[in-house]
Order: sequence, then C-alpha cells, then structure tokens
Amino acid sequence: MDMTVTPKILDGNAIGAAIQADIADDIKELHFLGIRPGLTVVLVGNNPASEIYVRNKVKTSAALGIASELITPPASVTTEQMLSLIAELNAREDVDGILIQLPLPAHIDTRRLLEAVSPDKDVDGFHPVNAGRLQSGQPTLAPCTPAGIIQMLKRTGIRIAGVNAVVVGRSDIVGKPMAMLLLQENATVTICHSKTRDLAAVCRTADILVAAIGKAGLISLEMVRPGAVLIDVGMNRITTYADLERFFSGNTKRETVFREKGSVLMGDINPHAFALASYYTPVPGGVGPLTIAMLMSNTVRAARLRRGLPVS
Repeated sequence: MDMTVTPKILDGNAIGAAIQADIADDIKELHFLGIRPGLTVVLVGNNPASEIYVRNKVKTSAALGIASELITPPASVTTEQMLSLIAELNAREDVDGILIQLPLPAHIDTRRLLEAVSPDKDVDGFHPVNAGRLQSGQPTLAPCTPAGIIQMLKRTGIRIAGVNAVVVGRSDIVGKPMAMLLLQENATVTICHSKTRDLAAVCRTADILVAAIGKAGLISLEMVRPGAVLIDVGMNRITTYADLERFFSGNTKRETVFREKGSVLMGDINPHAFALASYYTPVPGGVGPLTIAMLMSNTVRAARLRRGLPVS
C-alpha cells in the first residue's frame, strides 16, 4: 500500500447508485424474457426506524422495476401465524425474495422464522443453507452488507487478491460472511473478536481493515497501518459532550448536529485514524447505502437462480 497518498473517501451513495444502474439493465433483460422479479417485505408492528428502512426498500424496488409488496402483520402476531405466512410466500411463484424486517417483537421466535424462509428466496442471505453455500463457494445469496463491501472495493479498483485483510467482528450477518467473501477474492484473512490478544498488533497488519464490532471509535490511529483501506461497518450513536470532543473536536458540522439532536452517528473507527488511510468509508454515507442496493441485486439474483438462468 502507498503510504504517501492522500486519504480518499469511498462514497457509498455513488457506488450504490452505480450498482442500481447495473441492476436496472439486468431487470430490463428479465422483463424482455417475461420475468418480473418480485420482493415481499414483512414488517411486524409499528417500529418507526424499521418503517423508514422498509419504505426506502419498497420505493427503490418499485423504481427499478421489481414487483414490490409490503405485508404488515400486527405486533400481536404469533410465531405460528408468521410461519404460516412464510409458508404461503415460499409457495408463491411470483415471489422471488422474502425479507423479514428485524427486529421482531420479543415474543416471536426470530431464528425459527428466518430458517423457515426458503433458502432460494432468502435475499438477506441469513439462512444456514446459504451460509453453507457461501462457505463452499457455490452460487448463493450472500448477506447484503459484506457483498456490498466487496462491490465497493472492486468498483474502486482496490486490490483484494494477495493482500492482508483483517475483519474485526464475527457476527453471522457481517463478520463471518465478510471473511468468506474476502477469502473467495484471494485475500489472506484474519478474524478478530473480543478475545483476540493484542488487537492493535493484528490490526496493524491489515492492508484492508473491516471494523464491524459495534463499539464507537474502537479502532484508533495507533491500530492502523499507513496506507490501509478502512471499511467502517459500525453505526453507533454518541450522546455525551466528552465523546463528541474526543472524536470530533473542531468538526463544526458534527457539533451542530449534536447540539440540534443531542447525539451524533459514528462508526467503529476513530475518525482521527482516517488520516493514515489510502481509502476510507465515512459514517454515515459509506457502507450503509450499499445495503439496499445489494438487496435489490440479491432479488434479481434469486429470480435468475430460481429459473436456472446464469448469474455473474
């Protein structure tokens, strides 16, 4: 990695838009074949944050030419009723993708529901069958955030093959699939977690460092190798002036947001560490916008895989 280059921002909005443009072309091709990919989103109850996410997903899918459907069971719905709904969606030929918006009410067995979704329609990529396919290198539906990060790296021309990649975090949704996708691209991958000895020393070996641990500013300047690519998956909200001063001293824009809202978003990487990076993702506006784009991509991919059509 070049140690003299000025840090460049990886713009998730721009890359997400480019991905969606490619998807739109793919959908037109499917329409020509008489196929309209279908995505059904299930939103239980009234969670304001989830409602915003779902609204964006439905709006984006409709704009791209995907048949979008929103089902909104009441918060009182039971696990058995949800399982019955999923069985109906699994059986419908016009539904290529099923997305159950999380979190679900506490009384619902989330794991049972996610595993009840047909793996071929699991556009979130959470099903154990899809995890197994990913691990063994078979065509599958990968979790949206890690898949989006790979797209970001490739579309920016960042080398993956042969480099040292460190993933901080081992969740089933980001950390583990991220490691698998990097490995498939021939990176040498290390996974770190809360029990890793000398985390700083391991992180300093990284040419590509992916932080997905869920702790604000965990990755400090001293943990970064000069010239590294920093990918910040964290989405944390800081609520004290002490943390604002620690992470964003002199950042007028963040200070204004903090005064207005009483909090400000930041990732798992201390913003001061970006000074050493060759490329880095901001929070917000970095990895986040890729998630919806890759959900659309997975819906189209599911439509192709279900019909035996080729996928890239």
